[in-house]
Amino acid sequence: MSTKSRFQRDQITTGNPAFSMSRSTLETAFYGNNVRKVIDLKEVYEMAKNTCGTIITDMPVYCPEKIGLPDDAKILLFNDGTTVGRFAGARVILGEKGVDEAEIAKVLREAVYNTRYKNMLHTESYIGLDTDFIVKANLLIPETYENTLYNWLLNFQYINDFYNDMFANSKPVGNEPDIFILSDPDFSHPKFPDGLAYFDPEHNCACLLGLRYFGEHKKGTLTLAWSIANRNGYASCHGGLKRMIRKDGQKHVMGVFGLSGSGKSTITHAKHNGKYDVTVLHDDAYIISSENGSTVALEPSYFDKTQDYPLTSEDNKYLITAQNCGATIDADGKLVLVTEDIRNGNGRAIKSKLWAANRVDKMDEPINTIVWLMKDNTLPPVIKIEDPTLASVMGATLATKRTSAEKIAEGVDKNALVFEPYANPFRTYALSEDYEKFKYLFEKRGVQCFIINTGFFLDKKIPKEVTIEIIENIVDETAEFKEFGPFTGFKTMDVEGFSPDFSNKEYTELVIKSMNNRLNYLDSLEEVKGGRDALPEAAKKAIENVIK
Repeated sequence: MSTKSRFQRDQITTGNPAFSMSRSTLETAFYGNNVRKVIDLKEVYEMAKNTCGTIITDMPVYCPEKIGLPDDAKILLFNDGTTVGRFAGARVILGEKGVDEAEIAKVLREAVYNTRYKNMLHTESYIGLDTDFIVKANLLIPETYENTLYNWLLNFQYINDFYNDMFANSKPVGNEPDIFILSDPDFSHPKFPDGLAYFDPEHNCACLLGLRYFGEHKKGTLTLAWSIANRNGYASCHGGLKRMIRKDGQKHVMGVFGLSGSGKSTITHAKHNGKYDVTVLHDDAYIISSENGSTVALEPSYFDKTQDYPLTSEDNKYLITAQNCGATIDADGKLVLVTEDIRNGNGRAIKSKLWAANRVDKMDEPINTIVWLMKDNTLPPVIKIEDPTLASVMGATLATKRTSAEKIAEGVDKNALVFEPYANPFRTYALSEDYEKFKYLFEKRGVQCFIINTGFFLDKKIPKEVTIEIIENIVDETAEFKEFGPFTGFKTMDVEGFSPDFSNKEYTELVIKSMNNRLNYLDSLEEVKGGRDALPEAAKKAIENVIK
């Protein structure tokens, strides 16, 4: 099996990754006499439906029997309070500079002790949907949070006979134990007034305290699954991936990397007006094999924003649950959702696997193209990079802006440009490991690299229609690229209305400033986290060469 659930008695000892201070503290809580195990999805649906505060809409779930739900299942809505996004400030990762496990363990023990006053619910799911990669995860959470439990089972793969057989027949993934996550959204601690998301990635365990938002549970689980994948020969990806087959039969597998709101879901699910036969792997979480370039999806469903989907949108047909949205009674007397972020920012919904007409959980065809989705207004709509080192380091300095998916600390400018390496703020291992894996894909596997700007070029917004057309030009191999003015290593194509003026000194200085900001960021990595995320000197040299 991919991960291990049981160990011989002589293996229950120091040195086994299933038995550390943090891991043992958290796992022990799962075996209290106040814990009830529930893994049947239909039972969990009924529990969520009957939880205080759940809003049972009059909107039916589409083809519920195909996703393991009762025939009469309705879309359930549950809302949080003040916080409706992830809070990066709550994340504490064992192994990073300044993190003392013995001190954190005191907080964990207190949190576990406090669970004795509550009835707790334990459930299991699978992350990874192929025999190449499938790991088991456990979640423990108090009663009254049945909606979180339900969403977690919908977002990942709930337990059934088909996936039990897949797990039993899967490839072993090192000596990795199952994932264990303890969540208590009501627990508070004076050292962590805004909550604590603690991760011990080497031992596949985590604790989420004082955090109600479901996205913390989704990304917290993925954090550990991505760590397992990284240790076992995969590049961990926060993005979307699709295969497009042209009319002449030529296949093109493209991965797009970006934070929430960057357009990765829009691009992944674009149908291209029937121009291609489109197959979707996933729009948020997958892994790439360094060995053969194949890809595996980690989740069956989609946790998507509701901002761009009015109630009448055809896409809403595939909703299963919604979070942090409004509700109202329509003209027919039906209780329906209010979407488009009218109530608050970052309204969310889980959409079923059926949303993508052609959906697979693994693609054997190796990936052809990687696209870094950025919001850097010095860059035109598309840049092509052919040097593997530059291609990888530009992913490591992926420029973007914060979105409503995140809770922003007071005093932080949410409109400021930030760097989020490989669009993955959930990394628990050294950045150089991602850098080397992506460099390998570009250098040894011949993967193409592009930067696509989905924000503004200077002060002009780049429409999504322009972005889709660029992608089609890449797939059709009709895009004609030329040198990016005086800047070495970048190439661009003519896009009407978005042509860089290299005779304008002010513009070229903006580009130089953007590249220098990247160099400064790379320098800063040598100071933070004890230099754990520092990249090789060749990475900085590649950017320096652009502006020489």
